[in-house]
Amino acid sequence: MAVPQKLRTAIARMEAADGALADEISKIRSNPSYKEEAREIAPRITTEVPEGLQEGFNTDFALETIVLRVGRPVLRINDNLPSLEFEDVESQIWKSKLEQARNTLLQTIPSVGRIEVKHHPSFEWLGTGWMVAPDIVVTNRHVAQEFGRRNGDGFVFRQLLDKPVSSSIDFLREQDLSPDRSFQVLKILHIEDDRGPDIAFLKVASSGGATLPQALPLFTGTAVSNTDIAVIGYPARDSRIPDVALMEDIFGKIYNFKRLAPGKITAVTPERIFHDCTTLGGCSGGIVFDLSNGQALGLHFAGRFLESNYAVPAAIVAERLATIQRSGPVSAAIVSEDKPPALQQLQASPSTQTNNVNVQTQTFSFNVPIEVTVTVGQPVIAGATAAAQNIQATQPANVESEDEYYTEGVAEDYDDRTGYNPAFLGNEFMVPLPEIADPAKAADVLRYDRNGEQDHVLRYEHFSVVMSKKRRLCYFSAVNINGAKSRKATRVGWRTDPRIAKDAQILKECYGNPPKFSRGHMTRREDPVWGSETAALRGNADSMCVTNTIPQMQSFNAPVWLGLEDYALDHAREDGMKITVFTGPVFRKNDPVIYGIKIPVISWKIIVFINDETGKLSATAYKMSQKDHLPEEEFVFGEYEAAQTSIANIEKLTGLSFGDLSAHDPLNEQNELQAFALEHVKQIRF
Repeated sequence: MAVPQKLRTAIARMEAADGALADEISKIRSNPSYKEEAREIAPRITTEVPEGLQEGFNTDFALETIVLRVGRPVLRINDNLPSLEFEDVESQIWKSKLEQARNTLLQTIPSVGRIEVKHHPSFEWLGTGWMVAPDIVVTNRHVAQEFGRRNGDGFVFRQLLDKPVSSSIDFLREQDLSPDRSFQVLKILHIEDDRGPDIAFLKVASSGGATLPQALPLFTGTAVSNTDIAVIGYPARDSRIPDVALMEDIFGKIYNFKRLAPGKITAVTPERIFHDCTTLGGCSGGIVFDLSNGQALGLHFAGRFLESNYAVPAAIVAERLATIQRSGPVSAAIVSEDKPPALQQLQASPSTQTNNVNVQTQTFSFNVPIEVTVTVGQPVIAGATAAAQNIQATQPANVESEDEYYTEGVAEDYDDRTGYNPAFLGNEFMVPLPEIADPAKAADVLRYDRNGEQDHVLRYEHFSVVMSKKRRLCYFSAVNINGAKSRKATRVGWRTDPRIAKDAQILKECYGNPPKFSRGHMTRREDPVWGSETAALRGNADSMCVTNTIPQMQSFNAPVWLGLEDYALDHAREDGMKITVFTGPVFRKNDPVIYGIKIPVISWKIIVFINDETGKLSATAYKMSQKDHLPEEEFVFGEYEAAQTSIANIEKLTGLSFGDLSAHDPLNEQNELQAFALEHVKQIRF
């Protein structure tokens, strides 16, 4: 079997960009010592290859991982001192280039540090930053958003765990050194709006007699493809990578410390630099610099392993920095998180200036008068042209406005809700709610007062929800569906659940007009709409509680995922047409933070019914990823969009326990990590 296409393509690009390196790689492939190492590595890869395909594949794959390690190495950094050695460089080509760049490296390395946090509920450190001015550090927006947010015209540290989060930058954090060289972040100068480049600036100060490292020079021209470069950052182990052996072979199982990764620029656009240095998630905010002169060419912000890495051009960093240092007016691209996007753009500029408001792909030009009238949903601009006033009409029907109206209520409104019924499929087919087996996750379950007693299940009409305190999203939603008694109901407005605090629910931080997220239902709106007219109307309204949603990209469209319940109903017993569905997100520590919210990348679903043909209980599990639809932050390996998997795999991913439900899963005998991509519901294995 040939080596994976992505790895082969990546190496071919690397060889095409450097003839001398290509010659060296050719010799590596025929070198007996490297072949022997490949044979030693091969057994580690065996478990990650389908049974029966290991022979030949493993050794070839292992040899190519060595080629990648040699051609795009990740090097240790020792004490920022002139005694810089390149003992872990196996390529003589790169060793020569790095020796020639010794002075450049010694000037650059000390000015790059690790962004650290205190009083953060999930992290001790977040990414990389580097000195861009005498007292200013630049990093990524998605790094700074973990501890900072906009407040009026400025930025403040977030309040988490009843304490404000604080941040510092440590310019050492090397593998063989325990001392640190930390400087406190005194102020958040700027976090770019999510529609702009992935940039943030932090003000730091000298302390205890220690002086800050020097600012690194920014190249303000246009970078050139095939330039020899390097990235300095703090790569972190990434549990999303299925090829663990490849990752650990390249990084030597050394993570969280300062590393140097040489490579080349592969392409350049006005908004982005593409490069092929080897990075992992902690490299977010790292410097991309020219090995020949030390000039910063870009700010690394994302990567897709074996495909490409991305950086904000230094010219854009320089332009934003100059604006911040001038303390000039806030640009239209820098907006408050508390106002609708259109109004933010209007208020950001003088009233006599001509502005462009972009909604979807249509642009309207108009003069902004002094008077601005705001209505619920979208701004109405007094005196503007008819086209400009009709912004609301241009929005797709499924897009919620950032200021969408929420129906208020009282806790007593839900006293008569019985929620999910474990005996819905029959007393002989009991399907209880899952239990949270992971102790850490169990401690995170949101509890509320229900008639004087503590409860953790939010009961609605025909479905129930269990919430996470930290994530403010549901762990899972469980619904009973009776297809034979289904009704139609008109969509109503979103609402909060008055039984729990508003600040325990995500109201609008990450939701709104594109490019923000839509509210993706866990229990589908149509699913609890059955029974009597009263019950159907309740189910319809209850499904619109924000507790029953997670952030979903508005560009995402997965017809297979949307049709799973309908397809299962077709296979349920004809006299019953009943199914039970569990749905929820996978909470991972490295989920990306976008608009200040950790966004679940993967969702899961388990469908349970009495099979029409066998009369027996059938339970099938599915996973869906919206990774390819998210903004390109530090993702590594590609993932499927929709796939059938085992219930055991869902339990492993989520920390939930579904009891003996796996015994009714057709994939129960499969490898628990195996998943089968679904392009059509007819591919489902019942």
